[in-house]
Amino acid sequence: MAVDVMVDLVLVQNREPLSFLLVGAPPLAAATRSPRHTAAIAVVCLGMEMWLASRRPGHFDEQHHLALYIATVLIGIASVALSRQRIRAEADLVHARSVAEAMQMTLLRPFPEQLGQLRAAGFYQAGEGGTLVGGDFYELCETPFGVRVVLGDVRGKGLDAVQTVATVLGSFRVSAHEWRDLSRLAERLELSIARNSGCPDGDEELFVTALLLEFPPDGGSVRIVDRGHPSPLMLTPHGTQRLPTAPGLPLGLGELGPVSTEVTTHPLRTGEVILLYTDGVSEARNAGGECEFYPVIDRLTDHFGDGRRALDPEALVSFIKADTEKWSAGADDDRAVIALRLT
Repeated sequence: MAVDVMVDLVLVQNREPLSFLLVGAPPLAAATRSPRHTAAIAVVCLGMEMWLASRRPGHFDEQHHLALYIATVLIGIASVALSRQRIRAEADLVHARSVAEAMQMTLLRPFPEQLGQLRAAGFYQAGEGGTLVGGDFYELCETPFGVRVVLGDVRGKGLDAVQTVATVLGSFRVSAHEWRDLSRLAERLELSIARNSGCPDGDEELFVTALLLEFPPDGGSVRIVDRGHPSPLMLTPHGTQRLPTAPGLPLGLGELGPVSTEVTTHPLRTGEVILLYTDGVSEARNAGGECEFYPVIDRLTDHFGDGRRALDPEALVSFIKADTEKWSAGADDDRAVIALRLT
C-alpha cells in the first residue's frame, strides 16, 4: 500500500493513477489478519483510492473510478469472509491435532527410560504425512513375569489399521499381566484380532506381524515369540547379530494352518542391547532409485562396530532414525524402533 502511494505521487503527472493496485491488499490481508483488521485495511484502501483520484481533476467521480470503489468494497467484504473462514479452519485444525495427539498418547504411550533392569529408548513415526498414528504399534510394561514388550505391524493403513492397533494394544495391556506363558499371551492377541475381524465392518483379510519379548525378573535371558515379524538384533561390543527365532504365522491367520508359538530363549548379559524394528526401517528403499533395501546390520556394524561408540539405547535409536531418513530421502511407511539394554 505504501509503495503504491509513493509511486502514484511520484508519477502525479501521469494521466491515470495507480490506485487500482490497492484492490489487491484486502485479499492479501485475509491470509494473515483478523476479520477486523482485514475490514480496516479495505476501508483504508478505499479512502486512499478516493484521495489519489481527487488529486487529478475530473477523476474522482469518473466512471472507471466509481467502478473501482465498488470493486474494492465487494472485494473487501469477500476478504473479511475469507479471513473468518481461515480462522475457523485454523481452530478446527488445532482441535483435530489435539484430538490426534490425545489418541496417540492413549494408544502409543511415551517410551519409558527405565523398566526394571532394562534401559529403554525408541521412536515412532507414522508414514502418512500429517498423521500421528498408523499401522505400527508397540508397548512395554512391567508384569509379575518380568518386563514384556510387543512390537508389530498391521496390514494396511488408515483408520482400519488404527482400529486394529487399538484392539491389539488393549488386549496386550490386560493379558500381559494375567498369562504366565508367553505362548498363551500370543494366543490371546490372536483371539482379540479374530473377534475384531468378525465385526460387520471388519477386514476379512486382517493380519498383524508381531514380536513378543519377555525379560524375566532374574535377568540373564530374553524369551521371544515371533509371529511373522523381522527378528530382533543383538548388539554387543563384539558385533551385531540377528537372534534366531521360530517364526509363526502372523496374528489373525491362525485358520490357515498350524500356528507356531514356540518360545526361543537367548542369554542376555549386562551391556548388551536388543534392537526391535518394523519393516518401515528394513524395507526403506534407497533414495538413489536403486530399489535397495536399508541394510540394518551393515549400517549398525559400520557405525558401532569399531567399539569406540557406546551401545547406548538413545544413541542407537537416534542413529537409526537419522540414517533411514537419509537413506530413503523421506520414509513413506510407518517406522517403529525399540532399543533395550540390560543394566
